[in-house]
Amino acid sequence: MPKSVLELFNQKEVLNYLKERKFPAMMGEELFPEVKKQSLEFEMLTNASKTPVIASVHGFDTESEIGQREAEKKAIELALIKRKMQLKEKEIIALESPRNDAERQALMKDVYNDFDNLVESVRARIEKMRMDVIANGVITLDENGLSASIDYGVPTENKATNVDWSSTTANPINDMITWANRLDQMPGRVITSNTILAKILSNKNVTNALFGKDTTRLASVGELNTYLESLGLPKIYTYDKKYRKLEANGTYTKHRYFPEDKFVMLPSETLGETVYGPTAEEIRLQRDPSVDVRTVGKIFACMYEEGKDPVSTWEKAVATALPALSCAEDIFQAKINIG
Repeated sequence: MPKSVLELFNQKEVLNYLKERKFPAMMGEELFPEVKKQSLEFEMLTNASKTPVIASVHGFDTESEIGQREAEKKAIELALIKRKMQLKEKEIIALESPRNDAERQALMKDVYNDFDNLVESVRARIEKMRMDVIANGVITLDENGLSASIDYGVPTENKATNVDWSSTTANPINDMITWANRLDQMPGRVITSNTILAKILSNKNVTNALFGKDTTRLASVGELNTYLESLGLPKIYTYDKKYRKLEANGTYTKHRYFPEDKFVMLPSETLGETVYGPTAEEIRLQRDPSVDVRTVGKIFACMYEEGKDPVSTWEKAVATALPALSCAEDIFQAKINIG
């Protein structure tokens, strides 16, 4: 008996597929390791400092100096991220009435590719949030009627704007030393763009420092990083990956995860976590005894039917997620002029 589309892509099959599916790693996943929690809210510490507050010397039989908690807990609600695609009527007919098994397998592969693309769309939005935290210290949510801003508390003194590394008097290495010394602990890495890195490599003061005065050589990335390490400064890494956005007029535009004009100093350790929570779809699935909800990953995907005229079947991916930052005071963010 021919199988229906919902039988071909039943919830257990989709969950098993995603469980085994490996997606390309993203930089943000390394900096903000992913964790799944069973709540839509998490508490983030703000105004926290890792620099110790010195205790006072006391005479014997005197009262201890009273300390205070500087950190404040802020309850943050996870962002709901979702996307769906429609399975057209002709595709439904072809899947349910294939000419042979090979044709059905090819059509099913196309549907699983849809699931891959939907999951990648959700992952892309989460990566954009992680890079917004690193580059700006703020996540702005302004889409689908939602307007919200989350400030992660990077201190104002840890930011520089209108930095010009194109002038003949510019000295990027001196700037790096100044910025690193503003932090309570030395940074362990730098993230920037290839555009900014090219400015540094071609800067006359940089090449003079590496190879001697009036040199005509251009530095390589390896030579620059070796020199920076000799000064106790962190290596520079670039991140230039892009994503596409579907605009209201149906066209696609390309955007960067990490801004082209940013130069950010970071600690060597992880910066926090990417916190995932439950979705309504996942909670509803608990009613189905045939599905082990423990197989649900961080991003949930499913196929469902909606409407009889026209016949409407949808593929969907959804997650609740948000980055949590644990080292706001150990980040320095510079905005470099690239015009």
